[in-house]
Amino acid sequence: MRTGPEGTSRKVVKGGRLTGALAFVIVLLFMPIGHALMVLNEAVLGASKLVGAGSLGTLGALLLLLGVRLNRNALSATLLGLVAGILVWTGWVEFSFVWIAEKHGVAPLMDGDEVATRPEYLVMVSSLGLLGCMLLFFLFTSTRCTLFLWFQRQLRVNRQAGARSGPGPGRPVALVTFIETVMIIWTFYLLLLLAYDPDLAGDRHPLTWLVAFGSLAWSAWLIARLLRIHAFDHAVRYAVPTVVIFWNFVEVAGRWGLFKEIWVHPLEHWVENSLIALALLLFMGRYVLDHARGRRLRPTGPAGPA
Repeated sequence: MRTGPEGTSRKVVKGGRLTGALAFVIVLLFMPIGHALMVLNEAVLGASKLVGAGSLGTLGALLLLLGVRLNRNALSATLLGLVAGILVWTGWVEFSFVWIAEKHGVAPLMDGDEVATRPEYLVMVSSLGLLGCMLLFFLFTSTRCTLFLWFQRQLRVNRQAGARSGPGPGRPVALVTFIETVMIIWTFYLLLLLAYDPDLAGDRHPLTWLVAFGSLAWSAWLIARLLRIHAFDHAVRYAVPTVVIFWNFVEVAGRWGLFKEIWVHPLEHWVENSLIALALLLFMGRYVLDHARGRRLRPTGPAGPA
């Protein structure tokens, strides 16, 4: 048993030694599913794609509400927050840029006869300043992200921000996972888009190589830490930044043409994408079954990339 800051006893439910690995695989499988959802929404619904996108985001918001109400069950709340983050990002955020790009006739960035960057991603770069504002908010407020905690210590603002690394009672883990998912995806989307910009660097520029292999090295270090986590819900939340940082390498490798991104062509590769979705359901089922063995999870905050 562990005792929380207010002296309340909390039972920590742990899985086996492969808990961190299982969490990594679950979050990793969500990445191609998110891409495929966006493409399918456009391909299947056509002119009604914005209605479909709004519905995806609304479903995510409802799942977030459910996760907040199930806060005592930290694993369920964490998984619901993760799914909500992906659905809201895909439905509301990405398609808001699609809408603006199409409304104003933004042309894609071309590489010869091929589309290098879609119009909506060119519009997304305009959110850079807003992202900076959000990062400042997290930098100067209470947090459990080890990266922000490190910066707070260096800037000597940790006392003013009330930063703490211990668990807190009643913390809405679904909301924590949701905002972590959205912020991490948003941050690294913009990092890649800036690196791809030919006026700044370019997809073959040394900076892009640094982003790709730097992300691979960083994610390897995070994976080593993730494998030492045995609490179910904590492992899933730690896997979010770990996977997204690893996915930077996957994105750049796909940009370089090292492999075909089957999740970008879900109708052409429906068998492979269906197998990915099935694997995701099986791994999540395994996670939930392990959790359902009569144990109660302790709500813990996320550990961000450090």
